[in-house]
Order: sequence, then C-alpha cells, then structure tokens
Amino acid sequence: MAQPLHTTRPLQDNSPTAGRTPFVLLFAGAVMGGLAVIGALALWFHYGTQMFFEMIRTGFAACF
Repeated sequence: MAQPLHTTRPLQDNSPTAGRTPFVLLFAGAVMGGLAVIGALALWFHYGTQMFFEMIRTGFAACF
C-alpha cells in the first residue's frame, strides 16, 4: 500500500495561554446561562407565575 511522503504531526503551542481557550468559552457560557436563569427568576418574581408563563407562551407563539 502507498505510504504518505511525510507524516503530519500536530503543532505544539507552548505559549502561556495554551489550553486556556476552552476554559474561557466554558466560563463565558456558564456566566451567560447564569444570567439567563437570574433574569427568568427576576421576571417570575416581578410578574408572578401566570404572567410569566403567559409571556413565555406568547414568545414561543411569535417564533413559530
């Protein structure tokens, strides 16, 4: 069977920030999720259960 002329090896990143990108993305996603939950709870406490679910239902109806 034919063999490749050269093998590809992954490049190594030896910079101080190597491997930090996945952590930053995960942290940013967690912060955004936390803010969404806090916002939902704030709306729930401000408008009450009936109005909160009515707003959610109306939003879904507008999207679909």
